[in-house]
Amino acid sequence: MSDLTDIPAEPETDPMATARRLLSSQTATTLMGPGAEPAEATDTADAAATDEPGAADVLTEDELLAVDEPEITRVSPYDRPGRWFVVHTQSGYEKKVKQNLEARIGTFDMEDRILEVAIPMEDVIEFKGGRKVVAKKKVFPGYLLIRCRPSDEAHHMIRSTPGVTGYAGPGGKPSPLRRREVEAFLAEPDDGPEMPRRTKPSMIFQIDEGVRIKEGPFSDFQGQVIEINEEQLKVKVLVNIFGRETPVELDFVQVAKI
Repeated sequence: MSDLTDIPAEPETDPMATARRLLSSQTATTLMGPGAEPAEATDTADAAATDEPGAADVLTEDELLAVDEPEITRVSPYDRPGRWFVVHTQSGYEKKVKQNLEARIGTFDMEDRILEVAIPMEDVIEFKGGRKVVAKKKVFPGYLLIRCRPSDEAHHMIRSTPGVTGYAGPGGKPSPLRRREVEAFLAEPDDGPEMPRRTKPSMIFQIDEGVRIKEGPFSDFQGQVIEINEEQLKVKVLVNIFGRETPVELDFVQVAKI
């Protein structure tokens, strides 16, 4: 009986297998050069791992949020071009005077000199029909804030607008507001927790009593109580604003006895 190793191997009869083997051999020769030894096959798992992103490429949830929602930096209204001034208007006609002034600015091509007209507003919580609602209220009635590039022409345009009774400043002269004043009157509300429900304080105010404002746009101002609303927990205080006595409505918790 002859040795099985001496039996010649039968020729490969699968033409597709032969073609694949020849193509693989030609590709290896082309890439590595003639006579080069083929590299050992890498582990399938290792090869697949090179196609997967590494740990350094994976973003955390906080990083994804930072990419999707870039941080917004608020610019103080004081840092906008020009300076802020305050003018007196007829009480109750602030919106109409604002519209008149903005129309005149467009008519006389003064957009590059008188830049902005604002009515300072604030959110207040009121109770109507037994329900709590948020309403807009003028910070101080009878005034407008105007941002402009100071010049005689700009100030004349403002003074001559119907409904404007003059500038709020020493002697009626234009006097620019300070940063603290601008940011107090034109502060943008932050998204924060809901205002806590008011409770009736133990102190009781009296008409004509002197009080100090503790918080809000008129913080540190002093005035005199002229009206008390115990149901709404509010007091109306007469405050000297820009040289004129102006009534300001405040919550009980916003004022303190002097």
